Amino acid sequence: MAKRDYYDVLGVSRNAEAAEIKKAYRRLAMKHHPDRNKDDASAAERFKEAKEAYEVLSDSDKRAAYDQYGHDGLRSGPGGPGGGFGGAEGFADIFGDVFGDIFGGGRGRGGQSQVFRGADLGYELKLDLETAVSGDSVTIDVPTQVTCESCDGSGAKKGSSPTTCGTCQGAGQVRMQQGFFSIQQTCPACKGAGTVIEDPCPDCRGRGRIHKTRTLSVKVPPGVEDGDRIRLSGEGEAGRNGGPSGDLYVEIRVKPHKLFEREGADLSCEVPISFSTAALGGEVELPTLDGHVSLKVPAGTQSGKVFRLRGKGVSTVRDPRVGDLFARVAVETPVNLTGEQKDLLGKLDKSLREGGEQHSPRAGGWLETVKRFFERISQ
Repeated sequence: MAKRDYYDVLGVSRNAEAAEIKKAYRRLAMKHHPDRNKDDASAAERFKEAKEAYEVLSDSDKRAAYDQYGHDGLRSGPGGPGGGFGGAEGFADIFGDVFGDIFGGGRGRGGQSQVFRGADLGYELKLDLETAVSGDSVTIDVPTQVTCESCDGSGAKKGSSPTTCGTCQGAGQVRMQQGFFSIQQTCPACKGAGTVIEDPCPDCRGRGRIHKTRTLSVKVPPGVEDGDRIRLSGEGEAGRNGGPSGDLYVEIRVKPHKLFEREGADLSCEVPISFSTAALGGEVELPTLDGHVSLKVPAGTQSGKVFRLRGKGVSTVRDPRVGDLFARVAVETPVNLTGEQKDLLGKLDKSLREGGEQHSPRAGGWLETVKRFFERISQ
């Protein structure tokens, strides 16, 4: 198969500067690196193709031969593209760029800045229970640092570029000799960048990044719970010197609900019922997240009785099965009674007392327990 034109491989013009060629290669290397594309068998070939193109176009002699004779001008000698570990930059140096971009490191070499991965960010997203259960796309505003568009992240004024640090010669570190010991430390002149900016960009003041509030859309999966985290890859702070951006971690906080409490896939709620409904039985309308259902309350229901409604709960991100709804009834004591109502309740109370324990079995048992307790302590 005929080889593609190296300029087309990197996506640059034939009169592109060395810095533009290097930037294009690093972008492709990060995109197609096999470690990042384990499920894409063709990624390794694209990575190899970009590496081969860069080895030629970054070397002035090879580039001149390629411009004049094409691929035929590169076939002599073992130093051709892909034929060894030589070339404009050694194997370790080339991969040092790539791994520096991927993992946020980078070791300075003559004329090359170190690259740093951007910081990860956290955002607390407050949701109501309905949104957490059903899922939705939510828009958030995240204050962060983004690459300065004016200088494309270089920190240098448009039309200029950073220069190699004269103190460390681009290494980003200097070595100091103290007796028998040699100590390596961050270069004080360039702060480890390997380059210095003589004419800084007026927008970012030489930092290469500016503060900006970004509006992002977060897809909230159905069933998220309080404390769950959603990772947005590459949406954190912009990297420095061409390094990759960090990630944004959105932490879910579900706000308290007026009716329901949630525990995993189950919901619970309290249902107030009247004294007469508890005594005589009846039906009450019970709310759920899907609408109202009718709950049958048997006669003689006591306050605190819990009814279980299967399949009326919610599902979770980890388990699609729907939980249950637990309804705990609370018998309300009548208030603001009229004189007639008080008389009626007095008559009812008298009638119930005459009936003995058959109407209040729990009260009768409680009184008997109290009686035995005092008998024991009086002995």
